[in-house]
Amino acid sequence: MCGRSSLTKTEKELEERFRATFYSEDLERYNPLPNYNVAPTQFHPVITQEEPNIIHLYRWGLIPFWSKDMKIGAKMINARIEGIEEKPAFRQAFQKRRCIVPFDGYYEWQKTPEGKIPYRIKLKNTEIFTIAGLYETWKGPDQKVIHSFTLITREADPLIAHLHDRMPMILMPEQEKLWIDSHVPTKDVMNTLEAVPGDYFTWYRVSDRVNNVRENDASLVVPV
Repeated sequence: MCGRSSLTKTEKELEERFRATFYSEDLERYNPLPNYNVAPTQFHPVITQEEPNIIHLYRWGLIPFWSKDMKIGAKMINARIEGIEEKPAFRQAFQKRRCIVPFDGYYEWQKTPEGKIPYRIKLKNTEIFTIAGLYETWKGPDQKVIHSFTLITREADPLIAHLHDRMPMILMPEQEKLWIDSHVPTKDVMNTLEAVPGDYFTWYRVSDRVNNVRENDASLVVPV
């Protein structure tokens, strides 16, 4: 499960990391960065296999092209890797609309007798990592076009499974290029993917303020 994340970097840092550029009008419209509490339905940077040199801002929560209502996107924030190619909501996107989604951390809530405790999980040796995603283009009854994405998840590594039994499909740098290579079929790419080892991760408790999506400042990523 990945339902809340962070991307505290600047547009310039992302452009340097991925050798890609934003559309300036998108930045002016959404002003997405830095974001210490990324939540579903927000617009967030993605890089697609269609335009790997452009950083787009898409809505988190995939809206299938055939959907009659965009509200379905709130339920499509994650796509389980198990059987993903056979699920109607993801089938076409899986075949030809892959994207990578940058973050620098994500949050999970550990269940305890005292209640759920929020933790921030990140990689030890990299400031920005990516999650494998799928994207779609949806046109509403009013002809308004919305681009959206979902994050692929897998079973959690044993070292962090005590926080949650699912985790995002994080890509190693060499896997990123392959994931958005439009010349390589998705099934072939899937056969080459390897899970990031659990000892690459670090995690720490954060403030309960992260529970509120309206809270968004640098103190949210500080250990408590």
